[in-house]
Amino acid sequence: MNRRDLIATSAAAAALAAAGPALARRSGALMPQSAPVPPVAKKIPVTIEQLGRTRVDDYQWMKDENWQAVLRDPTLIKADVKEHLVAENAYREAMMAPTMPLQATMFEEMKARIKQDDSSVPRADGPWEYYTEFKTGDQHPRYMRVERQGSFMVDGQPVTMNFVVAPTPQLLLDANVLAEGKAYSEVSAVSHSPDHTLFAYAEDAQGSEVHQIYVKDLATGEVLPDPIGSAGGNFTFSPDSQWIFWTNRDDNGRPDKIFRRPARGGETTLVYEEADDGMFMGVGTTSDDAFIVISIGDQVTSETRYIPGDNPTGDLRILAPRVVDLKYDADHWGDRWLIHTNADDAIDFKVMTAPTASPDKANWTDLIPHTPGRYIEGLALVKDFIARQERAEANTRIVIRDRAGTEHEIAVDEPAYALSLGGASEFDTTVMRYGYNSPSTPTSTYDYDLATRERTLRKVQEVPSGHDPADYVVERLNAPAADGQLVPVTVLRHKDTPVNGSAPLLLYGYGSYGIPMSASFSTNRLSLVNRGWIYAIAHIRGGSDKGWGWFLGARRLTKKNTFTDFIAAAEHLISSGHGKAGHIVAHGGSAGGLLMGAVNNMRPDLWAGVIGDVPFVDVINTMSDTSLPLTPPEWPEWGNPIEDPEAYDYMMSYSPYDQVGPRAYPAILATGGLSDPRVTYWEPQKWVAKLRPATTSDKPVLLKINMEAGHGGASGRFDYLKEVALVYAFAIWAIDKGWEQAS
Repeated sequence: MNRRDLIATSAAAAALAAAGPALARRSGALMPQSAPVPPVAKKIPVTIEQLGRTRVDDYQWMKDENWQAVLRDPTLIKADVKEHLVAENAYREAMMAPTMPLQATMFEEMKARIKQDDSSVPRADGPWEYYTEFKTGDQHPRYMRVERQGSFMVDGQPVTMNFVVAPTPQLLLDANVLAEGKAYSEVSAVSHSPDHTLFAYAEDAQGSEVHQIYVKDLATGEVLPDPIGSAGGNFTFSPDSQWIFWTNRDDNGRPDKIFRRPARGGETTLVYEEADDGMFMGVGTTSDDAFIVISIGDQVTSETRYIPGDNPTGDLRILAPRVVDLKYDADHWGDRWLIHTNADDAIDFKVMTAPTASPDKANWTDLIPHTPGRYIEGLALVKDFIARQERAEANTRIVIRDRAGTEHEIAVDEPAYALSLGGASEFDTTVMRYGYNSPSTPTSTYDYDLATRERTLRKVQEVPSGHDPADYVVERLNAPAADGQLVPVTVLRHKDTPVNGSAPLLLYGYGSYGIPMSASFSTNRLSLVNRGWIYAIAHIRGGSDKGWGWFLGARRLTKKNTFTDFIAAAEHLISSGHGKAGHIVAHGGSAGGLLMGAVNNMRPDLWAGVIGDVPFVDVINTMSDTSLPLTPPEWPEWGNPIEDPEAYDYMMSYSPYDQVGPRAYPAILATGGLSDPRVTYWEPQKWVAKLRPATTSDKPVLLKINMEAGHGGASGRFDYLKEVALVYAFAIWAIDKGWEQAS
């Protein structure tokens, strides 16, 4: 934010004046000290009647009715909304001014743990290997390829290439150049054509997740004219390289159509239009390139449609018509379909097969049966092997199966860890890739020969500033929930940090959509852990950490299990000496921000601070607004408060915004992005506006809105670290009651 923004309005100027003394301290100036004055949001009561129920919203005015246009051009935001956001940002900067040296120090620490001149392990595909690299100082990646050496298959034929002089890498795209002069730029997806003559990339230039797709001719180096606009980040080339397929985003930011046009430009053809605005969509190809597939689905129902790969302009067929509560995804394995599904009450999923020519559900037969508690997350295929990733008890394993049905597994004997199946870029190979890490152990990347069971270490994540896993302790606890379920909790601490309740504790949680929280490695967390903090992840219901049933146990009318599980995790950590009440900072983002808002209302006494990143807190209003991108698709997750009184009442009983009341709230930091299509900026803005006059404590309520980004925050690997440093500095500030220094 520049100074012109700060003085654009009278309210912003007033906030800046209030912030002046604290800001002056930062520069070393001697000025009289006075407390920054928080903005006071105006109240314009709006009465909303719904299903015979009435609610009053004092801050509905913060929603820009022209939000669709604002997503694509943030400068169009209403003047009074911008005025208040700028004032909030100025107040938060003033309050946290004493933390600026700490933020700068933590930023440099995090930056020093990143290998600046880094590159990914190349992925082989035919005569080329593709990879990304960063040069020192780069914020964004460079996409590269280099000619492949050794023996490999091309179009089913063996090829051997040996170079006397190592081949010269070829630059496909420098995303740093693409981002020049832009406040935000994110390359969300890249792909080369199967014949290796074209390279396509999808850029989001405002954080709204509305993309432009560009196609580059690799022979000439020219970007072809007429980029594809209003696109999602999802696209694919046809197997013959002649066509490109992509997902369209409508004016409300939803995926509504799949289009096709010649890969080098030309007339656009509608391939498929989805009538149900509650469905998500994507397009891709099967592992063997036999088909182009369109995947359609929401949280409970899915459908696959496909086109023969050798006839990309042919008719679209349905693999199996959608049925409510039947989920499946399909891939093709040379001579048959493989279907990953919850059919026949397979809660934790199974794998079935179907004939290529007749894949209707009546012809599905079991290949890998359902085992309760062993959640099959997904598959990766090559010519003669299937690899599957499974999850149980908040850990993962990888299982390999050959065509004869013989299986073996890749597993790790540690209390908490993460294995991730990377698959292969080619179908005619016996080599797949996987990664391993744990909260204390950096990522190792392996190539694994499925036939010989030999693994080759390709890369170990470097931490240039130094890191010894032996300096850290990783634990897996099980917290008893109120109903007897055991909630896994992963704990990371330095070996010298005492477990007697004296250490500050950060407890992280998410718990929605069946998304698990992996026990993985993060260099950023070390900036807390190395300062004597304990970092814990609560693997609460609503995620799939203990299987898909773990997700089903906290949605719709059982959603509160997510919140009570998190509280149970905190209480167990207190009883085990990993923390103490009032000395814990809770952290979550997006749907995890809903969790933060709920536990903030339910047990404010537990927390010194609560951090809600892009928090989904205005539940009733959001899930009643059918124009918002995610509302109809998420009714299966939360319920439909427009038509279902029971859903309305249950959601109202926990909706963080609606349940704000006179309580001694902890220190609060809410963050958001002006271009966020998932959790719109007005949710954290309204939440803060309602919390500040409600709290009976002296602890501050702060808001940070990124005026130039969306749901994921700043683009660029270093700019993002500044946001992490702010969040962690707030956590320390909350424990240390840093606001007393700003008064």
